[in-house]
Amino acid sequence: MYGDKSTVSVLIVSSSKNAEEYLREILSGGQFAPVVTASSVSEAKRKQLENQFDIVIINTPLPDDFGIEFAEELCEDSSVGVMLFVKNELFDQVSCKVENYGVLTFAKPGTRQTITQAIRLLAATHNRLAAFERKAVKLEAKMKEIRLINRAKWLLIDRFKMTEEEAHKYIEKAAMDNCVKRGEIAENIIRTYES
Repeated sequence: MYGDKSTVSVLIVSSSKNAEEYLREILSGGQFAPVVTASSVSEAKRKQLENQFDIVIINTPLPDDFGIEFAEELCEDSSVGVMLFVKNELFDQVSCKVENYGVLTFAKPGTRQTITQAIRLLAATHNRLAAFERKAVKLEAKMKEIRLINRAKWLLIDRFKMTEEEAHKYIEKAAMDNCVKRGEIAENIIRTYES
């Protein structure tokens, strides 16, 4: 991700220079940095591939696409916070379409205060999702290590007729003696004894 935990990186996607400048002004200050802009969906996709942004604000419509599909794509596989600005008369229709993806829809025009509040809510939501994502990655790594250790234990049980407790102690002692993680010892055992 861009930046550190104290800043939130933002991509503004807008074909309107006035809207872009207005949003940049709202985002000025220390919390939001860097703030990058794109004027079309295709340009935004390129910039998102180059740098994973924390928040993407899409001011619809855009010259090459309305922006709904792009918003949905962004939310499918990441914790990026996405906000769609749509005309007031389209709000209900668009909101119903994108809310299941976690896209925040905002009717324009809006007051500076409500836009600021919505962006801060989006940043807070992104931070919370990112924290869950980090926990999920750690949990997946732990589960992988447990599977490796179990596989190595069964190899030791099969090859050396150890009990499960003896195999467990063997792996733990080898890890402590070599100052490495148990998963590394398990990988070595698997490489050595698995045929």
